[in-house]
Amino acid sequence: MKITDLLKIETIIEELSAGTKRDVLIELAKVIPAADLSHDFDYVINVLLEREKLGTTGIGDGIAIPHGKVSGLNDLIMSFGRSRSGIDFNAMDGKPVHLFFLLLAPENSAGQHLKALAKISRMLKDVSFRQRLLQAASSEEIYRSILEKDQES
Repeated sequence: MKITDLLKIETIIEELSAGTKRDVLIELAKVIPAADLSHDFDYVINVLLEREKLGTTGIGDGIAIPHGKVSGLNDLIMSFGRSRSGIDFNAMDGKPVHLFFLLLAPENSAGQHLKALAKISRMLKDVSFRQRLLQAASSEEIYRSILEKDQES
């Protein structure tokens, strides 16, 4: 599985303006084309917030991978956002989150959904990769960094 098959340059936010967990989820979901979502926007946000109630998707080291299963969705879809200043996302390590990968999956896609989460997690274990994402000057450079890392594994 390639992350760049799911993530498009148009769904990358170079600098998030959100300041809260809810606003981050809204901002990340807004860049996903409406054609890809068969439900109204509030439903999608509610799915993500309900998932967060089960346990934070802020995994530490400045990373969060919010995700949820959305009925009626045909394929996995993803967006990415960066906050250089960091956002309180109730991360496991208590530190602000800077890098966000939002993943929406069809309800019946357990295997693909878990593979995508695992791949993102593996990629983000690389400290130099995280630094490249933080220091990238544009959405294009962020995408290029993800593409290069995606091709390594």
